[in-house]
Amino acid sequence: MNEKAKEQQIIDNYQQEEKMMILVFTQWCKNNNLDPEALYNQAYPKQTGTNQALVEAINSTVSREESEMIPTETVLQVLQLFGNDELGFIVQQAAEEIKHKGQQ
Repeated sequence: MNEKAKEQQIIDNYQQEEKMMILVFTQWCKNNNLDPEALYNQAYPKQTGTNQALVEAINSTVSREESEMIPTETVLQVLQLFGNDELGFIVQQAAEEIKHKGQQ
């Protein structure tokens, strides 16, 4: 495999993994009755336009009943791997609110 093909393969692999990270986030949101677009916009308010990868991931989620529960810690770790600290902070806040509501 030549250098250019290797570079392209690395880029393709990263993009696939990034899509999986977004899908984990959106499914976690759906499982917790949260709006992934709203949380994303809280984390990145200066981004304009539609995030196509987010829209595709939202469209790929399954119902809460069909999904396995995704631990918040897993979502946070996946987001951290991709440097999405801002979104991780928002997810953590949402998780705290969910936990607080459940204790009342």
